[in-house]
Amino acid sequence: MAPPCFASRPEADHTPTREVGSPLTFPRPRPSRRRERFGLSDKSLHSLRTCCRPAVRAIRNVNLYRTGTRYHSFECFLLSWPTMCGQCARRGFLAAFRRQRRRAECGKIDRLWISGGSEMRFEVLGPVRMFDGDRAAPLTGALRRSLLAVLLAHANEPVPVTVLLEALWGESDEHGASRLQVHVHRLRRELDDPDRLTYGPAGYCLRVERGELDAAVFAALLDEAAGEPDPTRAAGLLRRALGLWRGRPYQEVDLPDVNSVVERLTEQRSLAVEECYAAELRAGRHEALARELLDAVHRDPLRERLHGLLMLALYRSGRQAEALSAYQHACEVLNDELGLDPGPELRALHGQIRAGEAVEVMGRTQVPAQLPHSASDFVGRELPLSELDAMLDAKSRTIPIAVIVGTAGAGKTSLALRWAHRVKTRFSDGQLYTDLRGFGTGTPAEPGDVLAGWLRALGVDGKDVPLDPAERGSRLRSLLDGKRVLLVLDNAASAEQVRPLLPGNSDCAVVVTSRHQLDGLLVGHGAHLVELDRMSADEARLLLKELLGDLVTDEGSVDELIECCARLPLALRIAAERVRRHRNRGISQTIAEFGCAQARLDLLDSGDPQASVRTIFAASYRNLSVAEAKLFRLLGLHLGEEVDAYSLAALAGEDDVRVIRRGLVELVRAHLVEEVAGKRVRLHDLLGTYAAELSSTTENATERREALRRLYDYYSQVATTASGFLAPGSLPAPEPVFPAPPIRDHEDAARWLDDKRDTMVRIAEIVDGEFEHYAVDFAIVLDAALDFGWHVDAALRLHGKALQIAVRRGDRVGEGVALRGLGVAHCRRNDFAAARDLLERALRTAVGPAGTAAVLQSLGELCVFTGHTELALNHLRRSTRLYQQAGLRLLGLRPMICLGRLHRRWGRHEESLECLREASRVAAAHEYRPAEADASYALAGLYRDLHRFAEAAEHAERALVLARRSKFRFLEGMTLHRLGTIRRCLGDHPQALEGHRAALVFARQMRSANLEAIALIALAETHAAMGDEAEARRCHLHALGVANSGCSNYVRARAHTGLGDLHDAAGRRESATRHWETAVRVYEELDAPEAGELRRRLNADINPSVPC
Repeated sequence: MAPPCFASRPEADHTPTREVGSPLTFPRPRPSRRRERFGLSDKSLHSLRTCCRPAVRAIRNVNLYRTGTRYHSFECFLLSWPTMCGQCARRGFLAAFRRQRRRAECGKIDRLWISGGSEMRFEVLGPVRMFDGDRAAPLTGALRRSLLAVLLAHANEPVPVTVLLEALWGESDEHGASRLQVHVHRLRRELDDPDRLTYGPAGYCLRVERGELDAAVFAALLDEAAGEPDPTRAAGLLRRALGLWRGRPYQEVDLPDVNSVVERLTEQRSLAVEECYAAELRAGRHEALARELLDAVHRDPLRERLHGLLMLALYRSGRQAEALSAYQHACEVLNDELGLDPGPELRALHGQIRAGEAVEVMGRTQVPAQLPHSASDFVGRELPLSELDAMLDAKSRTIPIAVIVGTAGAGKTSLALRWAHRVKTRFSDGQLYTDLRGFGTGTPAEPGDVLAGWLRALGVDGKDVPLDPAERGSRLRSLLDGKRVLLVLDNAASAEQVRPLLPGNSDCAVVVTSRHQLDGLLVGHGAHLVELDRMSADEARLLLKELLGDLVTDEGSVDELIECCARLPLALRIAAERVRRHRNRGISQTIAEFGCAQARLDLLDSGDPQASVRTIFAASYRNLSVAEAKLFRLLGLHLGEEVDAYSLAALAGEDDVRVIRRGLVELVRAHLVEEVAGKRVRLHDLLGTYAAELSSTTENATERREALRRLYDYYSQVATTASGFLAPGSLPAPEPVFPAPPIRDHEDAARWLDDKRDTMVRIAEIVDGEFEHYAVDFAIVLDAALDFGWHVDAALRLHGKALQIAVRRGDRVGEGVALRGLGVAHCRRNDFAAARDLLERALRTAVGPAGTAAVLQSLGELCVFTGHTELALNHLRRSTRLYQQAGLRLLGLRPMICLGRLHRRWGRHEESLECLREASRVAAAHEYRPAEADASYALAGLYRDLHRFAEAAEHAERALVLARRSKFRFLEGMTLHRLGTIRRCLGDHPQALEGHRAALVFARQMRSANLEAIALIALAETHAAMGDEAEARRCHLHALGVANSGCSNYVRARAHTGLGDLHDAAGRRESATRHWETAVRVYEELDAPEAGELRRRLNADINPSVPC
């Protein structure tokens, strides 16, 4: 029975009275009698003062409605439990009702509804109104009324903020959210409980309890009437439902988001009117209804069923001639207005009346409702749901067809059913559903069989179903013509399977789910593609919280579980069920079980073939051709997350890359791999594990070993070619064995190495036995890329593994490269002692002039970092000479540029300029971009010192462009910092701050404490130049903290110098002197040129020059 929340209450008579079809109502008992019924003592009632509002209302405002002769008041109270606070729910006086509650749950007592347990009522079947008890809540202003209308149109569902902004103001701007919050706050004040209107990641949600919304009560009464066999009672229910209407739904609100709901409600009311008259006729009220039906026909002359009911009422009243006249009037109206003849049902009725036969009431065509249950804990997916809504709302003459595609386990069926249930009321003539079984162990469904089932669901007798599938399709299109029916086709294998099932009527809508893209429907029928990706991290988090509730205690554990499940909804649901089943162990224990990738597929098996991750993957795999299946298995051998066609060609031993590309296209269409930028594809972790599992059981060990050897040789070959652009002449040119991507210049090389670096490092970490030499090979060919890209962590992992293997194999070249790479990495982690030790070992191990020059270059740069200037000069000069002796002039540019920077630091500007210009000229002539960027950066600093700021800015901007093209990350960060200081010198303080802050971001990304401290010092100097002493002081102190925690001594001295300058400018000479003296001591220990200038400043007691 529907909740009669809008029924009137008898005032004094305690004898139940009701109309036919209405529930029993009871007067409100005196307080003492109600207390006795609840079994509440005075002491327990005294605790109402501390109860939450839902608990108070549940006790004080209970009215009972039921169909039997006995009733129990406590059940109504218990139905309010979910809305109470935890304290009230745990109160001792509720324990007395647990036994009766169990009886209610076991069906031992009749169903009860609350009317009065809630004070709120919402009315939309007319002007939008809201009542709190008997008080009409004021809805002043069109905006507040529109806001409530949109929220009620989506009651108990989140409405995205963008939708509300578009509805209220027609646009979404930066101030819209704050304006919306104001109106939401005002609306909350009118509600009985502000928590009814909540905000979450998906938007605002207005909670409406059962029986509070008149449109929901109207729908509930219609449902009850539809299942009522007694026509008199059914008519009473329908008249009560129609009595709720006060005018046009959502009157005075004209919004696109609400208008679709208005159309649906209006259509439902028209159907309810017809059903009400039909029930009255079945009850024998022919004569009384004739006048009402005549008025109804005049109001709505295009509804054929009303004409038929009028003809039947007249005929059964003995007025055959008038009934035939009514038919002629119907023919004229339909022909004049629509150019159509009456339908077959009306024509058949006319024939029966002319023949004087007994005529039954003209009933509604059988309405199918085949949608399976939609998951109640469905969360997220707002974007695809909005795409489906937009498709349905679009005004189009073609059939709305949506094709939802995605990988196995992504939740395509759940999404389709969720949306179908949301919009099913817009399809008053029913909903048809079928599982086409395109992906499973069984045979895919034949379209002819599906059509036969649908025809029977639409009322066609089994013996009248055509034998020919084409005729079945034609019959279906005829039956659906002019009707609004939603068709859901789940698990389609191909467009050919779907095409015969499509209706010909644009009032219908079709939703198809598939793991294939179904291009035939997209191209041939204008279908809308809805690509369903794996859940976002936020959506996955929401789903786990919904599934696990209070078991979620650690956000970190939840995130780990999400990654273990690859953000697949099916996997998350199975994992959540595992956590619930073993709740005493908690999420962390489940994550520990998932730690082994090979065990995850076993753990994600629910025991149901339809809900097992391995099973659904297998269903997609079985649909592949032999070549595509092999390609998918080979993907399981590839360690990297992303892979391109060339890498797969090497794995497969295929010389023609086009064959591999065609196979990848099919795997993308089957949603077994995801396409990413750069013509690459990737598998998520679970599919990667499944592919590896298939490979281990299908290919033998020799085949897998040879495939991996080809892949590793391919990576060595292409990495050697690419590294030749970063470090020209350092490696011999490789012999091309495998098809490789074109690497034409430095940018191509840097891009390829950046893409493949992590994959090659992961390979190096796991190789052993006959493949262990690849770790050393990869360390050699990636050395330059790791250096220029400042990839310190990767360098430590790769060179650490390579060093162990090189020492064991007696490979001196590999050992020297690994030692130098480790030394450079430790230097960049500010572990200068370890760096010096490793580089000195590398110098003793180095093979040939080139190897020695590379180590000397790194030692010189280490000395520059630590401030040991003279030692740095010696190392760098030797490195330059050795490179020239080895004929590697371009590699010798880097120590030459470093020498130029050192000359600048000592004030030898002419020598510095000569050195840097020569390096820049040679680099530009040979298009060696890393050296050209480095030289431009150094020249920018030199010209700044010479107060030639325009030239300095030009060189800094050129250095920034070249560094970005070369993937020279550290130089990019340093150039951003330098560009900021030059702009400060030019008086452009906002741009200077932007440059320093960008450098700061780079420093923290690369975890370079030196760059971070230097950027903070520059930021402080700019704030000081702007007159903001407080911010300058904060930045200087922060820089000093960073410098003391792990920077070089030289940078620490710079931090003290900056703080001293700031104190001196503010007149705090004593504090300034203290910082300057600390800086002088450090500079003198390093024999740095800055020591002399700062000492003269202290002795002469003069102010420093204000930094430009």
